[in-house]
Amino acid sequence: MKKINLVTGIMYVIGGLLFLSIAILTNSKLDSLFFGFAGAGIAPGIMMIYKYVYWSSPQNKERYLEKLENEKIERHDELKEKIRGKSAQYAYAAGLFVISFSTVLFNILDSLEIIENGNIFVFYLCGYLLFQIIIGIVIFRYLMKKY
Repeated sequence: MKKINLVTGIMYVIGGLLFLSIAILTNSKLDSLFFGFAGAGIAPGIMMIYKYVYWSSPQNKERYLEKLENEKIERHDELKEKIRGKSAQYAYAAGLFVISFSTVLFNILDSLEIIENGNIFVFYLCGYLLFQIIIGIVIFRYLMKKY
């Protein structure tokens, strides 16, 4: 495994610890956000370091090379590349539709003074992100079964 993976993992952990220390040492309205960034840095960083140590051990080197070969084959499979492109195109079109509809809907709700709190936008954008991820996976799997 490449050393850059270890360095990246260490940098994630350091960044997460930095955010954790900021969240603990300060008393602001952004503390929950800093705790979230800390978790988002520390957890993946530890996993990257663990994977580096695990795959770099002598008894796992052969399995790691086999895993890399399989990933390379999967990544360059022409059918899967084409299907990934198609599913991305369909997910993009669905996303454009949802954003267009949402813009009109939120404009109407704002004009009628139904929306007063901005938190709904944060929750909506989180839901939209999940929608984009899920619709991309669903379309990819549908197209894989079709072909």
